[in-house]
Amino acid sequence: MLNIPHNLYTAAQIRELDRIVTEQHNVSTAKLMERAGAAALLSIKNHWPQAERLLVICGSGNNGGDGYELARQALELGYRVVTLHAGDESEMSAETAAARDALLAVGTKTQRFKDKLPPTDIIIDAILGTGLDREISGEYKTIIDAINNNKRTPVLSLDIPTGLHADTGSALGTAVKATICLSFIGLNKGLFMGEGPNYTGTVCYDSLNVPSAIFKEFTPVARRVSLENDAALLAPRERTGHKGLYGHLLIIGGDHGMPGAARVAAEAGARVGAGLISIATRAVHSPILNQARPELMCYGVEETDDLAPLIKRANSLTVGPGLGQSDWGKTLFKQAINSGLPMVVDADALNLLSQNPQKHDNWILTPHPGEAARLLDCSSADIQADRFAAAQELQKRYGGIAVLKGSGTLIHNGEAPTRLSTWGNPGMGSGGMGDVLAGVIGGLLAQGFPLMDAACVGVTLHGMAGNKAAEQDGERGMLAMDLVPHLRHLANLIY
Repeated sequence: MLNIPHNLYTAAQIRELDRIVTEQHNVSTAKLMERAGAAALLSIKNHWPQAERLLVICGSGNNGGDGYELARQALELGYRVVTLHAGDESEMSAETAAARDALLAVGTKTQRFKDKLPPTDIIIDAILGTGLDREISGEYKTIIDAINNNKRTPVLSLDIPTGLHADTGSALGTAVKATICLSFIGLNKGLFMGEGPNYTGTVCYDSLNVPSAIFKEFTPVARRVSLENDAALLAPRERTGHKGLYGHLLIIGGDHGMPGAARVAAEAGARVGAGLISIATRAVHSPILNQARPELMCYGVEETDDLAPLIKRANSLTVGPGLGQSDWGKTLFKQAINSGLPMVVDADALNLLSQNPQKHDNWILTPHPGEAARLLDCSSADIQADRFAAAQELQKRYGGIAVLKGSGTLIHNGEAPTRLSTWGNPGMGSGGMGDVLAGVIGGLLAQGFPLMDAACVGVTLHGMAGNKAAEQDGERGMLAMDLVPHLRHLANLIY
């Protein structure tokens, strides 16, 4: 996923980009198809230089036209090419029909799918493009199943894997599992969120040499986060710096049986540079929470009066890790909200918020899909069906910044573009990972990061640390504390 644009678009926006290119810059659809075919052929040469046989499966839309162009150019270069057509040929656009006729003119024929795919070195998916909005069925489903069952043959999808919704990242019944997805002109947000990463493989990009001015016509709907673009506040520190300049983060949580969550969040906040870290927890936990990390300050809080002086000394709060939903947790959460301090609201604090909804502008909410469902009074499936809409509704209803965790974590502050993270991996699906993120963001808030910057940089550091941990020891068996050693290194990369 290196060297691809950060801006992401809806399918409608990309259609508008195409229109601007053809109508205002006089680059015909036929020329774009020719360029797409050349870009796809170059991708094959780069990724599979030993390939000799290509199977190109084309639909009737412009995606199919790209495939026909690839097939023609590959034949002219000496590749052995078999071209299958899927769908109703009478529905072809004029440009796609012209690309097919140009292929036939070099002395080959197109075929229909019968019962199995012919032997090949590469399968090229040029069946259905970004306009798909209905469940896959019939011939299309049969062909997609045949592609996915042919597990040893790599697959190159043009623009988007057939069957994947370009806006939500949902598989519409089924979708092609690509090895590489080569996207043209603009990147669809659905490639990077929801189920998208299960199907896209490695995402590559080619602008097809369209004028860069077209991208100034409108604001992208989303933008990928990156350390180099978002971490300006992680600049080198002044040589005279001291702990008082780097803020005091207070972690509020750790009800009976759950002290570890607060401990994890506290160390994460320290490792991204907060000057001081305190934990407000149950009195029985306070003597033990800093035994392995004595730099943490741990306080037993049983009464309302116990928490007030701790809040007074803090610059930011992370409330929720291990908080529970008892009267104790409810009382602490209410005090945290009333403090007016910038805060991260996570875990049980989110569940308490769902029971008594309110709106504030000085907090960052970090729900996973289940917590988001409770906050929006719907199901987790509803959240996952359109994560983008869910993130927007969370922010609209509760204010501040909404960080919807999951595959393609989304960060929304009520303005476009929404930010999207492509960092992280399935190994991070274990207990305590959310506590790490809550501590990281809280630690950045303590250092004076504005809310949106803290959310974007925090999500980025968290996902990158997860990837570093996976590179070191693998995904399976990864624990939340495995990320912590990498956080310090990553928070200093900008040096």
